[in-house]
Amino acid sequence: MTDPTPQQIADQVREGMYARDRATQTLGMQIVEVTPGGSVIRMTVRGDMLNGHQTCHGGFISALADSTFAFACNSHGELTVASGFGIDFVAPAREGDLLTARCHEVSRAGRIGVYDVEVSNQRGERVAVFRGRSYTAKGRPAVQP
Repeated sequence: MTDPTPQQIADQVREGMYARDRATQTLGMQIVEVTPGGSVIRMTVRGDMLNGHQTCHGGFISALADSTFAFACNSHGELTVASGFGIDFVAPAREGDLLTARCHEVSRAGRIGVYDVEVSNQRGERVAVFRGRSYTAKGRPAVQP
């Protein structure tokens, strides 16, 4: 029996985490891909996500970026949690916009990781930039086999 490849591990994490991630499911997020150290997730801005200015509430954009970060930092198969993040909103998102969040690993050393996420709309316009910091619980699987 051979060990799973890094991509097979990322695929197992994608399926296992998504099956138990009610927040990501409830917000209608669609996982496009999970690769070792990366992920891409999409979400359509619904009417119930709008704030008083009729733009997407920042909390929903943050949730999209955070979910994308979570799948990327767990993609190596070890239980990893956020230790913090920062987000900058650079343009509004509007009802009907299809937001795509793309996450990539900047650094992973020991138990600490740094990940960047860019959120853009269907026209490729940047909506937000996010930097997440992660902490890995060594020896604990991200999902149960």
